[in-house]
Formats: sequence, structure tokens, C-alpha cells
Amino acid sequence: MRCLTHPLLRKLLSLPPQCVPGRGTPSKGAVLGPKQLFLRQSCRAGPGLMTATDMVNYWQKVFEKNGIPEAQESSQYIVSFVLGAKTFQSLDSKSLHTPLTALQQEHIQQLSHKRLQRMPVQYVLGEWDFQDLTLKMRPPVFIPRPETEDLVSLVVEEEFQKCENSALCFPVPVPHPVILEIGCGSGAIALSLLCKLPQSRVIAMDKEEAAVDLTRENAYRLQLQERIHIIHQDVSHSSAKQLLLWGPIDVIVSNPPYVFHEDMASLDAEILCYEDLDALDGGDDGMRVIKTILALAPSLLKVSGEVRICESESSNKKIMEESSQERECRKQESFLRSVFLEVDPRHPDMVEHWLQAHPELLLTLRAIHKDFCGKPRFLHIQKQSSLQLCQT
Repeated sequence: MRCLTHPLLRKLLSLPPQCVPGRGTPSKGAVLGPKQLFLRQSCRAGPGLMTATDMVNYWQKVFEKNGIPEAQESSQYIVSFVLGAKTFQSLDSKSLHTPLTALQQEHIQQLSHKRLQRMPVQYVLGEWDFQDLTLKMRPPVFIPRPETEDLVSLVVEEEFQKCENSALCFPVPVPHPVILEIGCGSGAIALSLLCKLPQSRVIAMDKEEAAVDLTRENAYRLQLQERIHIIHQDVSHSSAKQLLLWGPIDVIVSNPPYVFHEDMASLDAEILCYEDLDALDGGDDGMRVIKTILALAPSLLKVSGEVRICESESSNKKIMEESSQERECRKQESFLRSVFLEVDPRHPDMVEHWLQAHPELLLTLRAIHKDFCGKPRFLHIQKQSSLQLCQT
């Protein structure tokens, strides 16, 4: 099992025994205890004994007793899932107070046992919602976090802005954007962008076969497979030629591994025992993959219109006579290709300094956006046009 073989976990002396499968994991009888055994017997006795509200209250207490985080939310998600609802709050009064069948009670019990072993709720249910999409989930593929929905929104907003500027500046149709996602995991980001941007196409890559398979499965379930190309490949070993399947890229987006290696030991047991730790560990400074993405980005992103600085008097006069709209168009031409990254709150300054130390990349940190907790979480980096000096 991954949580026994990863070098980091061998250092964790305080890891709860529940998170080590096959070693110190309590038996069902030991985990349930007298009250739980009574519930099991009641469930087998037949329907009419327990309602949805009863089950939520009961399993919340069991989870709390066993130190399971978010005990109430966990029990509510499990019960509502068995009843075919997204949330417990969406159940009507009849559903809440109608006695559950023996089969429903047994299903809830089975799922609750998985949660008692510190399995994340997303894996327990086998699915999770992201940006209004219901995606299949299974270990060890990285579970998309709520804040990552904001990363998707930033990309969508940028593309809409491009369309508005293009309509203002150029009387030609806007080309269909090509987006590259590095580290696709379950496909949450890539598939959300395909839904939000109907004219877009996405290349999604991940080094883990389990992630590639899950992204492909979710793409087919959502009938988006015709607009996505999924690649099983490590970005560290990639060349621009291998990724330019549909020509140059308009946008690169990634939620890369960015956890500082020294912080890995403090992650929750749910993460350490079930998720792919390589999808989180960003190395000593958390920037191992971030640097790789930024170094590769200039050779992937489309070449924008070049800004020419001319020394001739006639050329300068022509530039001075440009309208404000034309100057704005010229500006938009030179800043069209973007990289969007989710990072650790300590990274914005580190990334900016790294870009300044590598001016040959022609990448500029344009904006830093905060997550819903007020922490600097998302970076918008743009590729500039090279400056050309013409003499006449």
C-alpha cells in the first residue's frame, strides 16, 4: 500500500493506526462497539426502525468518538448519497422521516466503515461535484479542492476578456482557444473549462496512469471526449513538440504539486494514506514542478504580435497618431498568452523573483489572486512579445 511504502510515511511515528490498512486496523466488531453492534442487529431486523435523520445523528456520534474530522458533514454526505441526493439539506421532510429499508441501512453502514478508516468522503462516495460537474473519484487520484474552482473561473474570465478585446480590435472571428492542463488528475479543471468555454479544446496531461484513466472516464461520461486529448506523460520529460498536437497553446493552466516537502508530514491522515503524494509534494521549496512549467511555457504558448520600436521620424509620427483604441489593441496583441497556476501562499514573491532571474523566458507576473480564505493562491503569468528595434 502507498502509505506503507512512501519514504515520508515511514517517518510518521504519530500517524493514527486507522490510516494504515492491514496493520492496526480495528475489526468491524471492535470499531462498532456495543451500540454499533446493536445498530447492526437493528438494521438486519427489518425496515421501519431508523430514519435518515436518525442515521445521520447516530453515525455523527460514531465518527466523533473515533476522531473522524468533519463528523457531521461526513454522515450527512453518506446518508444523502444513499438516498440519491447531493446534500442532506436538499432532502424533503418526507425523505428525512421515512424509515429506511434494510438495504439502505446496510449501504450506509458499509460506506461509514470506509470513512472510519479515514478514507476521504470523495473516495467513499466514488464521486464529487466540481464546477457543477459530477466527477468520478477513486484513490489514489488527487481530489480537487474547492478553491481550485476559482482557478477555473480566472481562466474563463480571461478568455471572455480576450473575446471582447478581439471583437473591438479585429473584425475577424476569434480562433478556438487551445488550453493545456498540466497534471489533470480527475480531469476537474480540464472538463470544467470545456463546459464553460464551448469553443475551446484541451490537452490534458498527467504522469500517473490512474489519473489519465480517470480523466478519460469522466470525459466520456460528460460526452466531452471529442474536444480533449489526454496524454500519459511527465511534464519534466516533455518537449514542446510532444505537446503541440493542435498547434501553439493559448493558455496553460495547472494546479501543480506545491506543498513544501517539510510540510508533507503535517497533512491529514486522509491525504497521507489515500491520495497520490507525488501530486502534492513540490520539493524543498514547493516549486520543483512550477519551475518546469514556466521554463517550458515560452516554447508552447502562441507567438503574439511583435511590438516594433522604430527610430525613423515618420514611423514615430504614425505611432503618435494612433487612436487610444488602436494603442489598446496593440497592447492586447502583445499580452495574449497566459499561464495560470495555483500555488502556496508563500510562492508569489518566490515566483516573481525567479522570473526576474530568467528574463530570457519573456514571462511576467501580471496578477496575484486570493482564494476564498484571503490567501494569495493563484498566479496569472503572461508571455510578452519580444521587442524589435528597426532603423530606417
